[in-house]
Amino acid sequence: MLGASGHTGKTAPTRGSPSSRPRPGNELLVNVPLDNHTTPRTTKVPSIMTRAMTRAIALTLIATWHTAGASENLDAGKAVVEKLHATLLQVMTNAQTLGFGGRVATLDPVLSETFDFSTISRIVTGRHWKSLAEKQRNEFVTVFARLSAATYASNFDGFSGESFETLAVEERRGRILVKTAIVKADGERVTLDYLLVDTEGLWRIVNVIADGVSDLSLKRAEYMVVIKNNGFDSLVSKLNDKIADYGEAVE
Repeated sequence: MLGASGHTGKTAPTRGSPSSRPRPGNELLVNVPLDNHTTPRTTKVPSIMTRAMTRAIALTLIATWHTAGASENLDAGKAVVEKLHATLLQVMTNAQTLGFGGRVATLDPVLSETFDFSTISRIVTGRHWKSLAEKQRNEFVTVFARLSAATYASNFDGFSGESFETLAVEERRGRILVKTAIVKADGERVTLDYLLVDTEGLWRIVNVIADGVSDLSLKRAEYMVVIKNNGFDSLVSKLNDKIADYGEAVE
């Protein structure tokens, strides 16, 4: 109820009462002593300083989180490549016991876990990928994966003291480059660099660069010509023939 003066009957807030104090967040209150003998008084620090300090702390934390995340990604990319290398050494040292078919069977699941064959297939077929039906795309990915296993099984068919070395792991515009080398018993080195992309939260290989030559670029140039001149079905047929040739070569 309003009083005669037009105000409520409540006592007006006095200076220093809770209702007259600055709202939290507008400014920071700190106690600053006037001298060594007087009681500290409350001094107001402009809210802009508070916000600046908050932003600085937040940016520091974000940078720390980013660095930690980047380090985890590099470690994950390195682990993918080293898993592939461990499997290659396994099939090399047991090449004769496994035979071609055994090497393919050993390599196939590991290649599926370490390579992004869907992305590779899209890149090597270029603009033609968009015009392919879903069934054709799936067929190509399957055939390309089989060809990859057959190629590795054919090339890594024995062991003569070779070893793999991981030289460096780098972040490249959201991708990971793992630099490695295969070292032969006589000390000769062949550089093998792997480019990995994030595939639904998992790092997968999309390109292998041997002594500076991109396997992805070579295949894209070759496959695009075949599709242009003879069509998609002709390319799939050629890849299947290549797989068969690898198997026949070791029989």
